Amino acid sequence: MAAPSERPDDSASEHPSPESPRRRLRGQAQLDFEIDFFGRLLERDPCFVDAVRAQAGNLAARGLHARALQLDRRLVRLTPDDPIAWYNLACTYTVLGMIEPGLFALQRALELGYSHHGRLLRDPDLKALRRDPRFDRLLRRFGIRV
Repeated sequence: MAAPSERPDDSASEHPSPESPRRRLRGQAQLDFEIDFFGRLLERDPCFVDAVRAQAGNLAARGLHARALQLDRRLVRLTPDDPIAWYNLACTYTVLGMIEPGLFALQRALELGYSHHGRLLRDPDLKALRRDPRFDRLLRRFGIRV
């Protein structure tokens, strides 16, 4: 999942450096803080787009995909022309084993101009989707080489 606007697409995220237990705990504490913080913001204003986007990413990072799905759905309602929002929705659906809606959301992201094709081809969240033969057909339809 993306936080705040897209999943990381840099080589550092693919090859994380060893981290100390203390650093890992600080990172978890920061994530917990952000989930609480954005949760409170969203209680006051459930349509605060930046908070919805950040919270969805935080929940996904915590592995709370069902909760992230609610926010990803809200985000595409609030920003229906945002290809990254649709891409993230595709990822969340796929992680939850919901292949049909995942394919639809990915198709919509591509229709809206999602252009991070390298990420799309290696994103671990889309692993189950890539096993479906319709995935390759969808990529070919948009001229994306596997």
